[in-house]
Amino acid sequence: MRVIGTAGHVDHGKSALIEALTGTHPDRLREEQERGLTIVLGFAWLTTPNGENIGIVDVPGHRDFIENMLSGVGAIDAALFVVAADEGVMPQTREHLAILDLLQIRGGVVALTKIDLVDDPEWLELVEADVRDTLSGTVLDSAPLVRVSSRTGEGIPELLNALELTLTEKPPRPDLGRPRLSIDRAFTVSGFGTVVTGTLTDGRLQAGDEVSVLPQDLRGRVRGLQTHKRKTQSAVPGSRTAINISGVDLDQIQRGDVVSRPGDYQPTRRMDVYFRLLPEATQPVKHNTEMKLFLGAAEVMARLRLLGAELLRPGEEGWLQLEFPDPIVAVRGDRYILRRPSPTETVGGGVVVDPHPKGRYKRFDKDALDRFETLAQGTPAEIFLQALSPLGAAPFKDVVSRASLDQSVVFEAYDELSAGGRVISLGGDPRKQPNALIASRGYWSQLAQRAEDAVVDYHQDYPLRHGVPREELKSRLGISARIFDALLKSLAAEGRLEEISLRGELPGVSAVPVVKRPGHFVDFAGEQQKTVDGLLGEFKANPYSPPSVKECVDAVGEEIYNALVDSGELIPLSGEVVFRREDYEKMVAELREILGAEGNISVAQVRDHFNTSRKYILAFLEHLDAIGVTVRVGDVRGLKNQ
Repeated sequence: MRVIGTAGHVDHGKSALIEALTGTHPDRLREEQERGLTIVLGFAWLTTPNGENIGIVDVPGHRDFIENMLSGVGAIDAALFVVAADEGVMPQTREHLAILDLLQIRGGVVALTKIDLVDDPEWLELVEADVRDTLSGTVLDSAPLVRVSSRTGEGIPELLNALELTLTEKPPRPDLGRPRLSIDRAFTVSGFGTVVTGTLTDGRLQAGDEVSVLPQDLRGRVRGLQTHKRKTQSAVPGSRTAINISGVDLDQIQRGDVVSRPGDYQPTRRMDVYFRLLPEATQPVKHNTEMKLFLGAAEVMARLRLLGAELLRPGEEGWLQLEFPDPIVAVRGDRYILRRPSPTETVGGGVVVDPHPKGRYKRFDKDALDRFETLAQGTPAEIFLQALSPLGAAPFKDVVSRASLDQSVVFEAYDELSAGGRVISLGGDPRKQPNALIASRGYWSQLAQRAEDAVVDYHQDYPLRHGVPREELKSRLGISARIFDALLKSLAAEGRLEEISLRGELPGVSAVPVVKRPGHFVDFAGEQQKTVDGLLGEFKANPYSPPSVKECVDAVGEEIYNALVDSGELIPLSGEVVFRREDYEKMVAELREILGAEGNISVAQVRDHFNTSRKYILAFLEHLDAIGVTVRVGDVRGLKNQ
């Protein structure tokens, strides 16, 4: 499915030519019909001699409506460039040609219209020569030129054949599996609701699909589809498509919004671009200038951050970072146009190299400028790697989305990088699991070293702790839980770090996961060991009436006390009561034996059995209740599962 778009000066016969080709006049507004002037986009359809259905976008030629023209010309496959034989090349002829060149609309046909108004053959030859000279060095340099008259029909069959040949030579739009439609019209149809139109790119849509209207992320469903005014169950890339959307109101939509599947695209307020300033531009481009950006059917104000140069003079090229107050949807490789708001003029345009930069760059950052060069000119593998690099580690599908590579080369690029060790899989096969995590080798090596260094530093700072708490380490590294899990698994497999659980040996006691270096253990120094031995001696002398938590902390210090708890040597039962592990385990075993024989027991009986005070026994029994060993019934307790 293909779409062609008209271009050319006002009143050079674009709409009349479309009517001659299709039988449909594209001007749909009363004002357009009364004035004989195209103001907004018009649409029509034709069938080429070989039977292919082609959509046509008719754009305004008047300078006052150039911005309406831009909303329709960005998604066309080829141009029908119109020059009137009686007037020749005019100002908007040149401006439309410059726009086609900036958007790299390669391929088209030049229609020399209104030949019925010219009687002098030499004049036609002069006009043709002027047109050829104007087209020289542009995307239409080698475009065929056909003389036509919309009034008499002369040249119309030849023009159809030339359009067919031009489109036959162009490859079909790639299906990247991520449908995207930039809305150029929105309206309501009685009994159906909201309808939006545009040229579908990057994937297919089917009736019943859930869709999102971006940047607002309005959720709806495809109620119906039309292509060339014919109902269809599936719309393919490159087709002029009308979508009847349920669940979204007309007043929520504006021109330039994008229809896609949920999650396929993320709006952006900043993007990095290659830029070419037209030689005809009246002023140089300076840093921090505001201009209008046109991308797809979207039109937003943009602030230009000029990178790598103090200014750009007419005819020069360079790198920009564009920032927007209102978010838009963009993909690497998208073409765009910039226009100066006052005085109005098309100043230049170029291509998006990164639609989601992480932040601002220093204006003369060499690494950033080198990265732009790679993104703009690299091989598929280089483009894939450059798309991955800012993400560090990410799901495979997210990298594919940023790279905007055709599906036919995505896996080849990944395989090349994987075989060379430049990209690694963090679990899962991207061919079968698009959400599988991958990472650049450089990023992963640096991240692993950072994690290892953080654990070593923690051991040095806190030698009496068994390891850094898992969540604290993740927070220090500033990565997602999924990437952190993959990192720990990888480092454990390499024997560089290990994860252990503290305080989780007993039922009902929450484990504390920590990360440590293999071989690291808490070792008390000489004086520390003496205080520990003294404290544990008190526990041994009074196993059922041991020192309180406060007394333990006073005796050995909080760090040593926590180390004894973490190692499981001491078992705290409450904020006050703590037992030595071997004493605790003996008490539990004896209580189970008594309850097994007697069936139940009171607090006083337990107190008397262990010859201790009520304080210790209450904490002990309430702890056993909490972990499900005992159950309280009135004033006695029994085994819970007996």
